[in-house]
Amino acid sequence: MDDDRDTGWFRSVYARHYADVVRYGLRRLDGSPAAEELAQEVFLVAWRRRWDVPPLALPWLYGVARRLLANHWRAQRALPFHDELGEHPAADRHDGVTDLLDVRAALTRLSDDDQEILRLVAWEQLTVAEAALVLGCGATAAKVRLHRARRRLTALVAETPSPVGGTR
Repeated sequence: MDDDRDTGWFRSVYARHYADVVRYGLRRLDGSPAAEELAQEVFLVAWRRRWDVPPLALPWLYGVARRLLANHWRAQRALPFHDELGEHPAADRHDGVTDLLDVRAALTRLSDDDQEILRLVAWEQLTVAEAALVLGCGATAAKVRLHRARRRLTALVAETPSPVGGTR
């Protein structure tokens, strides 16, 4: 055990990674308050388990966030279903926006594991080795998961109907 895991150490980790953890939450939750609450919970766990936090803290923090979100989603599934009406993109949107919406829609059709590896590498800009730490697997397994997830995402985007009709 290191004796340097005091409030100064925690403040340093918090200052360095709080915004990253909030962004991680923003990409997975509805709105800023929920993402900030997730970050607070992550750092509460980090303080309580400060002796377990490795020197490369960010992947460990993302792993904690991932597990907290899994618990959140399990609890949500236990609640009665409420259909929410989402905003549908207009057909004349700029192609870049439409493409992004198509990718996001296709992403939601992937398994949770595929979504997570893609988000960690693309959105959180982690290396495959860092993503492996978050996922609790080896770097080779993460590389294979990433390759397969990208292939499945590409196939789903290709079959997504274009806004004007037909497929891409």
